[in-house]
This record gives sequence, structure tokens and C-alpha cells, in this order.
Amino acid sequence: MPHTPAPVPDFARWPSFPFEGDLRVKQLDDPVDAEPPRKGEGAGECTSCNAPDDAYIWVSERWRVRAMDRPTGLPMVLILESRSHFDLGDLPNLLAAELGVMTVRLERAIRSLDGVARVHVNRWGDGSAHLHLWFLARPYGQLQLRGTFLSLWDSILPPIPESRWRENLAMVAAWLAEFGGRPLAAPPRIEWQAPSSLREQASAGPSRSSDEEQIAASSQQAVGNQAVGNQVKEGRTSLVAAVDEVEPARSASGPPAGPPPAAAADPRSAESPAEGRPTDRQPAGSGWPAGGQMHQGGQQIPEVQAAGLDREG
Repeated sequence: MPHTPAPVPDFARWPSFPFEGDLRVKQLDDPVDAEPPRKGEGAGECTSCNAPDDAYIWVSERWRVRAMDRPTGLPMVLILESRSHFDLGDLPNLLAAELGVMTVRLERAIRSLDGVARVHVNRWGDGSAHLHLWFLARPYGQLQLRGTFLSLWDSILPPIPESRWRENLAMVAAWLAEFGGRPLAAPPRIEWQAPSSLREQASAGPSRSSDEEQIAASSQQAVGNQAVGNQVKEGRTSLVAAVDEVEPARSASGPPAGPPPAAAADPRSAESPAEGRPTDRQPAGSGWPAGGQMHQGGQQIPEVQAAGLDREG
């Protein structure tokens, strides 16, 4: 008897369904007697257990967060793993309680990124035996990506720019580090180039950028200020010459009659501090704020492997 294909389910008409056109439902295979082992059933052959900390963007005593090895279509896709080799149902009470805290904390960190509306948290557990939870960020305003098929859209959408991806990784790692642990993701390096000579700058064309126009305006203003200063200097020189001509005449006529005027009181009394001596009102010191250190990012984020995980796992 020929197989009659099942009708296409209703979700194929959902706006979030990523495919269109003629679809056909696959025929369901017969169940197997024993399921095959998952990847890394034992700690000795587990990829996650044997991965170094450098393969993660953030690590702590009991948890680690890893990324994909390259940008994907969504703003962020991360995996939360326990450091110890447990599955979800095998977690001791301490790790089970911390799993809830870490899930909320990582969700908040990803949702704080620009352009992220929601964070989907998924756990399948069919591919790898080591506990791992997927965190997928849905872009803001992309209503067609809502719901069940977000993980499929991640493989369909064009990858985001690598610089933005690395910046997002660094921000999530820094967010988690505020509560402990160690961030291992650094922001991308700023790439810039300056002209090697003035000749190359001149050959760029007669048009000048706004920065060049500001520099030219500042130069013209400086020339004008210098001209005004020269005029003031010449006026002072003429005034001094006139005073020199008057002073000999006043000296020849003799000093004025009458008692000498009383000496003017010196406004700087003995009680006032000496000039240049620090007073109690002066600040005790200056410098960088407490704990303020300048850091320069520059190291590249290590290539992160997905540890054999896929959407099935």
C-alpha cells in the first residue's frame, strides 16, 4: 500500500515559519530498540570536560560560558555549561540552585546588548551528555523571528559583522565578571590608518574635511590674535616713551612741599600665609580616581569551538 504523506501542520502557516512553497512531511522511521550513546557520556571522552578555559568567554569555579567559533545570524548565541561533568537531572542541590541564578544572570547580560529584544533559553540534551543550555538573542523589532523557529533563523540569516560580534562577547563577559569569575573575551581592536606623508594628503583632492576646515579657521584666528597683540605692544611702547620724556621735567622742579604722605598699609599682613605656601584648604592630592586604571584591548578572542554541539544537542 503506498504511503500517503501527512498533511502539512498548521505551524507551516505561522509568520515565524522560515520556509515557504510546496512542503512535504517526512515519513516517520520505526523506533529503535536501544538509543545510541550521546557524545561525551564519560568524562574521559567528554569534549567539554577536556576543553581549556581559553575556549570560553567567561569562567568561574563551577560554571563556564562559551560562544560559537564564528558570528552567526543572531546578535548573540551562547552556551552555559557546568564545569563538572553532570547532566541536568544529575546536578547536586548546590549546582541546581546556582543554575537558576546563572540562567537569570546570563539572560540579563545578553538582553542588555543593543538591538536585543528577547533571549530564548533552550535545553535539548540529545547531542551531548554534558549539561549545556543554549541562549539565543532575538533582534529587536524582528517579529518574524519570534517563537519556536529562532534557532533555525540563526542558520538562515546572514552573519553579523565580526567586530560587532566580538564587542558583544566582551560586554557579556564583563557583565558576568561583575558578579565574580574571570572574563576571557576582549573587545576588538580599533583599526585606523593615517596618511604617511603630506603629499598623499594633498593628492586626496581639493576638498577639505570638516576637521581641516576647523584647523584652518583656528589658524586664521591665531593670526588675527597675533596682529592685535602687536598693536597693543606698539601702544605700550609709545606710552613708555612719553612717560620717559615727562619724568626729567618733574625731577627738575623738585619734590612737592609738605610732609611726606603716610605709607600705605601692606595688604599682606604677617597673619596671611606666605606667597606660595600651601594652606589647609588646598586638596591633599590629585591623580587618577581610586581603582581607575587604563586598559587597552588588543588581544584577540581565542577561536572557540562548539565542542561538537549542534541544535540537536
